[in-house]
Amino acid sequence: MPGVNWDDVAGLEEVKKELREAVNQHLTGGRTQPRSVLLYGAPGTGKTLLVQAIAGEVDSLQFYRVSSSDLVSKWLGQNNERVREVFVMARTHQPSIVCLDDVEGFCGAEGEAARESARMELLMQMQGALEDNAELLVLGATAVPWRLDYEVRRSFERCVCIPMPDEHSRALIFKQQLGRVLNSLTEVDFTGLALRADGFTGADIACVARDALMQPVRKVQRATHFRRVRGQRYNQVIEEDDLLAPCCPGDTGAMEMTWMEVGEELAEPVISIEDVLKSLEDTKPSVDQRYHEEIQKFTEEMQMSPEVSSSKTEITK
Repeated sequence: MPGVNWDDVAGLEEVKKELREAVNQHLTGGRTQPRSVLLYGAPGTGKTLLVQAIAGEVDSLQFYRVSSSDLVSKWLGQNNERVREVFVMARTHQPSIVCLDDVEGFCGAEGEAARESARMELLMQMQGALEDNAELLVLGATAVPWRLDYEVRRSFERCVCIPMPDEHSRALIFKQQLGRVLNSLTEVDFTGLALRADGFTGADIACVARDALMQPVRKVQRATHFRRVRGQRYNQVIEEDDLLAPCCPGDTGAMEMTWMEVGEELAEPVISIEDVLKSLEDTKPSVDQRYHEEIQKFTEEMQMSPEVSSSKTEITK
């Protein structure tokens, strides 16, 4: 996707390295790297961003990104055609990448004929690309890998677990999210936020940051008094005198007025650590302990299963 690159993905260095190697092998015609990779992990940990980074970094690869919901229809027969069409286009324009979001959508309850036909077509196309030595990389992504049946799991040569962000990554995500606006946060502040955000996904932290950006706006809207300050107008880099900022009624120079009366003289608010802490306190992690246990159980089962060993599937954490 235009505008997204590897630097936009905070942390996940080992995962990025592995995906780079897999993509580079396809660019150079190598065959030592897997040609099908399953990315699994909690929602909001970066699976989609990783896929976007691949598409944004490699112009010479044709990229086809679809969701299982795009390919699975309730009408029997249409599913085969949709799945086949994606792989035909990818094989026609090699080297290419097919990314399957929510790949668990191909695995429905027994008896769902339409979904089963799409699953069988997917397996057949992936196997055909492998046998034909096609320059085609298939990436699958799922937040619920335990819903994949044995055959679908086995079709991926490598499984890569996308972990929750560690402390260093959480600090980087806060910096990425808040670095584009005026803020007074220090390195110590970012370190403290990372510690407090233990158990948060990258998407959770982005949600905290978005809410923190609204904290000064709420202050402006609630303010009954403003005073003259030196600062920057919105979307400007040059500081000016005589702009207006909210203040307490008893502050020196306080003038009673509403934010609607301030207009374009409003100084752009500076995001403070207090703003971010307030938003962090009001936000709960989206991933609960039960989910962590399910992911851990799945990973351990995959590592220990003789079926995994026989299919030469590798697990990366």
